[in-house]
Amino acid sequence: MTLHTLLDTCLRSKSVSNTRRVHARIIKTQFSSEIFIQNRLIDVYAKCGCVDDARKLFDKMPSRNTFSWNSIITALMKSGFLDEAARLFGLVPEPDQCSWNAMIAGFAQHDCFEASLDYFVQMHKENFVLNEYSYGSALSACARLADQKMGVQIHASISKSSHSLDVYMGSALVDMYAKCRSVACAQKVFEGMTKRNIVTWNSLISCYEQNGPASEALDAFLRMMNCGFGPDEVTIASVLSACASLSAIKVGKELHARAVKFEKLRNDLVISNALVDMYAKCSRIDEARWIFDMMPTKNVVSETSMVSGYAKAADVGTARSVFAKMTERNIVSWNALIAGYTQNGDNEEALGLFLLLKRESVSPTHYTFGNLLNACANLADLKLGRQAHAHILKHGFKFQSGPEPDIFVGNSLIDMYMKCGSIEDGNLVFKSMLERDWVSWNAMIVGYAQNGHGIEALAVFREMLAAREKPDHVTMIGVLCACSHAGFVEEGRHYFNSMSKDYGLEPQKDHYTCMVDLLGRAGFLEEAKDLIESMPLQPDNVVWGSLLAACKVHGNIWLGKQVAEKLLGMDPRNSGPYILLSNMYAELRRWRDVMKVRKLMRQQGVVKQPGCSWIEIQSQVHIFMVKDKRHPEKIEIYQLLKTLTGQMKLLGYVPDTSDLDASEELNSDFTPPDHLQIPEIAASA
Repeated sequence: MTLHTLLDTCLRSKSVSNTRRVHARIIKTQFSSEIFIQNRLIDVYAKCGCVDDARKLFDKMPSRNTFSWNSIITALMKSGFLDEAARLFGLVPEPDQCSWNAMIAGFAQHDCFEASLDYFVQMHKENFVLNEYSYGSALSACARLADQKMGVQIHASISKSSHSLDVYMGSALVDMYAKCRSVACAQKVFEGMTKRNIVTWNSLISCYEQNGPASEALDAFLRMMNCGFGPDEVTIASVLSACASLSAIKVGKELHARAVKFEKLRNDLVISNALVDMYAKCSRIDEARWIFDMMPTKNVVSETSMVSGYAKAADVGTARSVFAKMTERNIVSWNALIAGYTQNGDNEEALGLFLLLKRESVSPTHYTFGNLLNACANLADLKLGRQAHAHILKHGFKFQSGPEPDIFVGNSLIDMYMKCGSIEDGNLVFKSMLERDWVSWNAMIVGYAQNGHGIEALAVFREMLAAREKPDHVTMIGVLCACSHAGFVEEGRHYFNSMSKDYGLEPQKDHYTCMVDLLGRAGFLEEAKDLIESMPLQPDNVVWGSLLAACKVHGNIWLGKQVAEKLLGMDPRNSGPYILLSNMYAELRRWRDVMKVRKLMRQQGVVKQPGCSWIEIQSQVHIFMVKDKRHPEKIEIYQLLKTLTGQMKLLGYVPDTSDLDASEELNSDFTPPDHLQIPEIAASA
């Protein structure tokens, strides 16, 4: 058996001991100084994981050639000794194409993508011929960096080379453009390829799945099947992810059936995770749980999918239980549960979980803060919102786009401050953002409008147009709401009509509701009624309710009665129209009609929902209902209310007895029942 064959056997078996035995035998032969044999030994030692042995042999070599240098550089690169490899590369007397490719590929494989591209550029400057290995590693680096500018230059170089029609280069280009979120370029490269393989199709399907539209991923999958390519685990995982995004449960089930038929795919962890995620996102939590329980091995991805699925199904208790049993958690797991609490209205639990995350020294991401700010906004808790803002500043978010865009964190901050009524803080965040998108502008416009600052909202809208940012439906809701608060009827009409004419936006229900509110406030009741009746879509109880409220304000009982009848026909169990109509009759002192309305309420079994208010004092929320007697300090509260009411009456306050709420309030007279009578000593105090 030749020495070369023996070394090949050692390499196949990855046996370090056998390699050392062969090395010992070589030393005793006349071939011990042969460069070819020594180079082969370095290569085998390196591939068996013995970099130290390879380096010792290299250092003792009396003479070396370029292959010797390439072998040790490749060995060092694979073992992660990047600095030493770079140092030795600088000592190579005559580096060749393989030397450069070893550096480019080595740095790329260890996620040092900038260094990889630096060596690629330098190789090109030194007039070395770039081959498929050079291009492949460089495109991989561009993809990971999302550096489309460099990727386009490499694409141009490939187009001029003999590799322009290479299927592997085409696949790498599709993947690079996909990772750079340039769907059109990826598609153009794909369509221009004369030959494709399964990797090419997978790259295109993943491009659509990751960047959208997800429906195109399904179309590409069908095209692939029609071209005679069978899907592999990568294909199925990508298409299942697209099904999850589209809630395409039928296609997802078909893929599930295909995977079950093949032993290789049946127990594949990636496919199993994709199936759990698909069923969970399609609201089939029982099917997701069945697959999850049947999985022979699970990881943090499968468990996180179950947490998200239960949260989406509004079963946050089970989601928390799955989360608590996880042996390994990452920030995605935490974010899934925090988002679940926020989406289901358990904002306090979301905040508590964030505090637990901090105690366990888990580093939050921009998604964590987005959900945290959403919880603060829902609670209208300005104090907690400011604390969250301080955390965001400590983490150095710049509110800009990029590989990890965090503009939406700035948008969430604006939304939180606006919902908490701190307009100045919201404005400061907006001005401090390095970049803004249409959501940033919308948050300011809607925030100003909701806080009654119509003029400021319209000023921001004009700034938005000047910045060449195109408004959307949400923008126009804020604009119309601002016109309503400011009483700008003509401006409101203009903006409403400009939606389709200038911005290509067809008015939706919310826009009609805003216009009805605007016209109703200004007293244009007939115009508001005509607008509702001209709607291209079916008006709901919200838009009719807005007109009914305007009828009450302006005392138009004739139109109010018509609108109330429409509302009662749509939802006879809603107490709102009964109350408004009753109050309108009471204002006109038509008591017989008041009694008819209240009698109708009783006959229909309609009960007026009691009024509710709350106040936060020293981080404790106090909730009060109409005629509430449950508060532990009820005696002091009623005494103070009685005192204040007496002082108000002395100053000329006369309750509006035509209003049902005010009537109930007056009748209660703030007098507690007998067992709550205020002691004389307390009254005199």
